[in-house]
Amino acid sequence: MIGVLALQGDVREHVAALGDVGCTQVRLVKRVADLDGLAGLVLPGGESTTLSMLLESTGLFDPLAALIAGGLPVLGTCAGLVLLATEVMDGRSDQRSFAALVSVVRRNGYGRQMQSFESILTMPDAPPLPAVFIRAPVMLSVGDEVEVLAAFEGSPVLVRQGSLLASSFHPELTPDRRVHQLFAAMCCGPA
Repeated sequence: MIGVLALQGDVREHVAALGDVGCTQVRLVKRVADLDGLAGLVLPGGESTTLSMLLESTGLFDPLAALIAGGLPVLGTCAGLVLLATEVMDGRSDQRSFAALVSVVRRNGYGRQMQSFESILTMPDAPPLPAVFIRAPVMLSVGDEVEVLAAFEGSPVLVRQGSLLASSFHPELTPDRRVHQLFAAMCCGPA
């Protein structure tokens, strides 16, 4: 069972992408009880300050933080990446993150809504990967324990650290399902 945080953001798109890679058991996570028995969780794109406040008001933040610290596989995309970062720049003073992915991230680092764009990412030993950047965060730096899987203009945009997989872009908005395939393998083993 893979969960998708369903408080705000690209929930439906991630559910569809997971289904495309064979994950037929997907649970929408809206309350603490929805965390029980998950093999992994998607933190979708959306608005990171809103997601932070909703995680607090629903009581999900601390139980989810404990699961992440305990090694629950998590895919964080766009705002989900911001929620995972150890340091967030240009956020609100009351905004919280799980501080699990050793990285410094700038919210909306690629620009506001009007500067959203699509690109093709090159990856070592893999075909090019289409990417949609919408008010995307920039990873200014990552720790030595973070593996950079793809970069854009010299900045990491797809990274993995242990049980965490995170992207600045929205892999759920393209037909390429490699990011979701990788995440499914992290949760359940190879198909």
